[in-house]
Amino acid sequence: MHASCVGLGCDGVSAAVTQRRSVLFGVAAAAYACVFVLFVVFEHTGLGLANFFYAPICLVALGSDALLGAAGGALAAGLYAVGMIAASSSPTAHVLTESTAIRLFTYTLVGAIVGRYASSNRVLVAQLRDHATHDFLTGLGNARSFDEELARRCASTRAFTLVLADVDELKRINDTHGHEAGNAALRRVGEALRQNVGPRDSVARVAGDEFAILTELPPEQTALVCARISRSLAAEDLQVSFGTTAAPKDGTTAVELFRKADDRLFAAKLLSRNRRAVLSTAT
Repeated sequence: MHASCVGLGCDGVSAAVTQRRSVLFGVAAAAYACVFVLFVVFEHTGLGLANFFYAPICLVALGSDALLGAAGGALAAGLYAVGMIAASSSPTAHVLTESTAIRLFTYTLVGAIVGRYASSNRVLVAQLRDHATHDFLTGLGNARSFDEELARRCASTRAFTLVLADVDELKRINDTHGHEAGNAALRRVGEALRQNVGPRDSVARVAGDEFAILTELPPEQTALVCARISRSLAAEDLQVSFGTTAAPKDGTTAVELFRKADDRLFAAKLLSRNRRAVLSTAT
């Protein structure tokens, strides 16, 4: 799982899409064969069985794009021409009539149009799915996807660690430098978190200035990762506080783990605030 792809699971979505396309193409192939046989056996002047080729053309287009949709139309036109020869025993030259040319044009046009709109619709659906599970500012998972991923991990038997991270004095950054600077700080913190987690870990922005990490690392190693993140951000004048809990040691439910991590985050923020106050007084 990608570090920012939490909740729904990118691999699962891709596999489902691939499976649906395979089913569409399989049904389309069967439809091509059925229509071709019906056309050869039963077609006569005025019956119009060749119009049923539009069904497999649309199936191919729905599962692909404009180019493959047009190719599906060209295939149907080729089958129509072969069917004409098989049905009438006419020479090949007699098949290349205006009717066949019109079929080629209409079949490919319909396939291209349906494929174009189908591919555009898939892009829009993917964008909506991404917006539903990802934070628009940082590109990380959002609170909804984090809740789903935390519940999934709690339901499993594998140990994991939950880390809550909070950006210290974000209000001061907003008040002093403006909200664009505050947004830049949030993006930078999100980037630092993402760069320091493993490929099986999940990162999400769960509130305005609060982030969450779900990792399989034990608490001791997680603490080292948090320290490394703090050092890299401190060099850019950004301070982050962390609160950590481990399952199943600190709890087995999402509510227990999140509450304990939030309490420890609050305590860490108090210590950080007092430390800064002491340093400010000393100077």
